[in-house]
Amino acid sequence: MASRRRTSFFAKLAIFSFALILALLLLSQSPPQGLTEPGRNALAIFVLCLALWVTNLIPLAATSLLAIVLIPLLGIMEPGRAFSFFGNQAVFFLMGVFMLTAAMIRTGLSKRIALLFLERFDRSPRFLLFGILLTCTFFALWMPEHAVAAMMFPIVLEVSLQLNLRPLKSEYGKALFLSLAWGAIIGGVGTFLGGARAPLAVGLLREAYGLNIGFLTWVKAAIPVVILMVPLAWLALSIFFRIDIADVKRASLFLRTELERIGTMSAQEKRMGLLILCTILCWITLGNYIGLAEISVLAAVLLFVLKIVRWAEIEDYVNWGVVVMYGGAIAIGKALTETKAIEDLLINYLPFGQLPVYAVLVLLAIISILLTEAISNTAAVAVLIPLGFGIANKFGISPILMVFAITIPAGLPFCLPMGSPPNAISFSAGYYSISQVARKGMFLNLAAILVLMLVMKLYWPLIGLIY
Repeated sequence: MASRRRTSFFAKLAIFSFALILALLLLSQSPPQGLTEPGRNALAIFVLCLALWVTNLIPLAATSLLAIVLIPLLGIMEPGRAFSFFGNQAVFFLMGVFMLTAAMIRTGLSKRIALLFLERFDRSPRFLLFGILLTCTFFALWMPEHAVAAMMFPIVLEVSLQLNLRPLKSEYGKALFLSLAWGAIIGGVGTFLGGARAPLAVGLLREAYGLNIGFLTWVKAAIPVVILMVPLAWLALSIFFRIDIADVKRASLFLRTELERIGTMSAQEKRMGLLILCTILCWITLGNYIGLAEISVLAAVLLFVLKIVRWAEIEDYVNWGVVVMYGGAIAIGKALTETKAIEDLLINYLPFGQLPVYAVLVLLAIISILLTEAISNTAAVAVLIPLGFGIANKFGISPILMVFAITIPAGLPFCLPMGSPPNAISFSAGYYSISQVARKGMFLNLAAILVLMLVMKLYWPLIGLIY
């Protein structure tokens, strides 16, 4: 294990060293024909940050901080403007969502709803499996997927213990924990709330073009993918993992006992439930008029006005590193689009101009879903969206289409633990090895690509996403 870790570290170090040398070569040479000096510098920063995001040698947030410093140092934009990207609307939208999610977990409301959901699915092993998948999918529509996985993990772990499922041996145990991960992943692409990808992509879109994607617009474009992927995931779990237990009576007893233990809803839970319902309603109806970030931050403030939680109670639940990463990622995207670094140089060497628009979108979706198996999906979006915008500018493709074609598949990694937090959390239970599930996950990746191709071709034009 230690030897494998050392090998992995040196491989990452080699990738970073190569990228660093490439970036320094770019900076030391005259800009290639058709590329300005600021464009060359922006490209060098992008190459360096890409290597750091892929290898994760330093935290993602630290890479973004480095980018924010390098952008003004290399004369791409003024320091005040570079640092102002930490005040981007997407950053504050995400911060508000994290705080609301933390309050839901802290008050116990999310656990109560999860137990009530699962209690309806305790009739058979296969039905319980579907219940966990569906519960995680539902919650990930309204909470960040990593929070859903963290919330559901102790419940699923206790269910597996009650059923005497043996780690690495029980086929049903593997299926249970994969249903947790896959459900959270699938639900996470359905709205802005499921992960950091969509707010980042929309923030990049707003900075580059002044365009916006509303909450309901995103849901209309993405929800068919969720609806189609849930039964496909359940089918995959049912086919690949046999049911090696007779019934789930002990798990059913645990769910009922746990519900009785937590008792009736507290005043904080009721206020939290009302606040989250009002917030979602405002996102849907007023998001285009007031702004999603403004609603998100106002709802977060109301947590304290209504005395639902105290600041100290939610501080540890908020992923401040992801919030910081956003500012840097948006700044890099803005630097690349303003200087036309990608549009004027990279696009000339790629064959996108000879392909139909539909083929370009499918190709980018495939690249996105494969890349996000190796690096964090937020980093994948930060890497691919500037490339997508460059292609959009060069060949007259709608940048909004690019956002959907890259961001939705970036949230669908099913194979490896490093692909997403739900995968990592599920894997940590020790009920399956990477080799045991990688091929099964690849099947679901392929299914996701086919679903995306179908949705892009037949459904998106019906809702006005024309290419």
